[in-house]
Amino acid sequence: MKKLKIAKRAREPLAAKVAPVVTPLPLNIPQLIDHTLLRPDATKADIERLCREARQFRFYSVCVNPTWVSLARRLLGRSVVKVCCVTGFPLGAHLPETKAAEARAAIRQGAKEIDVVINIGALKSGDDALVLRDIRSVVEACRDGSAKCKVILETSLLTNEEKGRACKLAVKARADFVKTSTGFSPGGATVEDVALMSRIVRDRKLGVKASGGIRTLADLRRMVQAGATRIGTSSGIKILQEAAGESVGSEVTTH
Repeated sequence: MKKLKIAKRAREPLAAKVAPVVTPLPLNIPQLIDHTLLRPDATKADIERLCREARQFRFYSVCVNPTWVSLARRLLGRSVVKVCCVTGFPLGAHLPETKAAEARAAIRQGAKEIDVVINIGALKSGDDALVLRDIRSVVEACRDGSAKCKVILETSLLTNEEKGRACKLAVKARADFVKTSTGFSPGGATVEDVALMSRIVRDRKLGVKASGGIRTLADLRRMVQAGATRIGTSSGIKILQEAAGESVGSEVTTH
């Protein structure tokens, strides 16, 4: 009996060192997603379908070009889905005043979030003062209209040093988010870029929007794990279908 007790006590410290199994909290996937349609050939029927889908699946927002903001707002009515509008899109080479005017017009028509492309050429030229003025002009328009401002860096065209500098300028301009990409350049969001951006802005309470090339549930999870707090994608329904399939599979396995 004594030997058994001694053996049991000897095992107890080892058992105490075993780490508990932690089950990750489930993601509220619809509320991560800006349901996006920015193609230049998008029609009224396409926007109507986008808004129907957003209402049905309760996505956070629809993200559209300026010409569709008023229609999207009417179609969404009193639903919880917000309207997000791009400005200075997709090149970012507009004058700051032009971007600000575009943002103000979109907000008047019902946009609650503005995704603005920075002046990429100015950033790469080292003209941080112009980039700051560029971002700040739109941030001020958003503040005046009670809207949020997301700053699109177009990361595939930047070095890591330039990405870091752009993030710091967005923080200085008091933007609400930094965003990876327009989806119209050679590359989209990467885990490495999202992680870099998150490290710079998270302590200043800015969000990170990953956008460009996110087409699967696995893509979304990787971006969130890297630090993304919003996802821009046109594949939101497909991602939800994948998530639903996983849930069903899990239920079958446990029974």
